[in-house]
Amino acid sequence: MAKRSAPEVNAGSMADIAFLLLIFFLVTTTIETDSGLNRKLPPMEDQVDPPIIREKNIFTVLVSKSDQLLVEEELVDIADLRSLAIAFLDNGGGVGDEACNYCQGERDETSSDNPDKAIISLKNDRETSYKVYIAVQNELVAAYNDLRNREFEKLFPNLGINFVQAQKQYNDPRTSPETAEDLKPKLDQVKGMYPQKLSEAESNKLN
Repeated sequence: MAKRSAPEVNAGSMADIAFLLLIFFLVTTTIETDSGLNRKLPPMEDQVDPPIIREKNIFTVLVSKSDQLLVEEELVDIADLRSLAIAFLDNGGGVGDEACNYCQGERDETSSDNPDKAIISLKNDRETSYKVYIAVQNELVAAYNDLRNREFEKLFPNLGINFVQAQKQYNDPRTSPETAEDLKPKLDQVKGMYPQKLSEAESNKLN
């Protein structure tokens, strides 16, 4: 009796199928990327004499290697950082040319004169954890955004959006040029009222 031969598998099209699957996964797969921290570096300027900054216009924030937070040399919880930063930025303690007529703070003479003069100085230890570093950054930026939201809604109530939403809409490539052109001066006006002056010192060993 003749021995039956085993059927052969036609593998001629396997390479084409694998290639099509590879293209499919390349097209449909999304890769998440870190957006990083949005920071705009100041332009290079030749300054012979640095500007004089009053100590009361500087809000110092230190993060130790054990992730402890020191604000104005006092130990605080990170949950309180945003409100403390808002109180400093919105203090409006200046008089005369340095007065702030839209600030709603306590107008303490020992704190910042106005938002344009107010500077937040952040310094981290080299061993500070990345999680706490980002959390501190977020709270400080959120302090600026909360104040900007308040003024944006007060100045432009008919828009029905706050500053953060307007900024997101302006940066959206799907926004029409007409809408973006209308939003830009409004955004710039509010940014000028509360300019983000967040100075980050070089990390080193903190006691």
